[in-house]
Amino acid sequence: MSNSVYIEYNFTVTPVQPASDILIAELGERGFESFVETDDGVQAYINKEDWNSEILKDLPILENSLFAIEYHYVEIEQENWNATWEQNFNPIQVEDQCVVRAPFHEKPNVAYDIVIEPKMSFGTGHHETTYMMMQHILKHDFKGKSVLDMGSGTGVLAILAAMKGAETIDAIDIDNWCYLNAMENVERNNCSHINVYEGTADLLVDQKYDIIIANINRNILLEDIPAYVKCLTKGGILFLSGFYVEDIPKITEKCEEVGLKFENNLEKNKWVAVKYVF
Repeated sequence: MSNSVYIEYNFTVTPVQPASDILIAELGERGFESFVETDDGVQAYINKEDWNSEILKDLPILENSLFAIEYHYVEIEQENWNATWEQNFNPIQVEDQCVVRAPFHEKPNVAYDIVIEPKMSFGTGHHETTYMMMQHILKHDFKGKSVLDMGSGTGVLAILAAMKGAETIDAIDIDNWCYLNAMENVERNNCSHINVYEGTADLLVDQKYDIIIANINRNILLEDIPAYVKCLTKGGILFLSGFYVEDIPKITEKCEEVGLKFENNLEKNKWVAVKYVF
């Protein structure tokens, strides 16, 4: 991976939401691997081997009169991405208990010190959904629990669960880049009891977990919630994020269909992280 060449697209989107979410979904279908949401839009990345100059031709959202989207793209190598990230990544502190930082940052005086190099993976703590999921983890007892982290990205949520005392942890992501990056971050934080897998909810066969964490997006969650419930122990907890306040009724309806009960939610800039119990 050290010599991988990527094409970086920078999209300026008006209005930013919901256009950015739609854009990310449509780009994912075209083979884009990783995304960074910015104040005015989205940065999207695709391996040059999977790219062609016509890749955005007939992309529905670009032809939608409700949105104004401008973009440009550049070719970057992985090491250039890392240099850019190092210039812009600042440590994240959550609830005065946890800091997510890079190896070159000074070690903080907190209970949970997580060191990551996210590269192109999602999950630095900067995004509202990751931040709120970390808040949920900090508020709950994970000691001795079996945990599943779906859509694990950098692995930061799985790592925090491990630091909170979880006994066994599986982290799953569909993105190969995320899988490799999570493996690196798990090793970097000495979390030998986190098992990282590349795949989807199809991997959840004959598994049982006390706590499931899923920070993905609304449509995937709606499809996969039944699979999660089959893996939950009685009295287990399901934490969901990756969607907005207005999506809670639809998500809750699906959860109630399979025996889950809404308990509470956190909210940050219209994003939510919801707790359900089984």
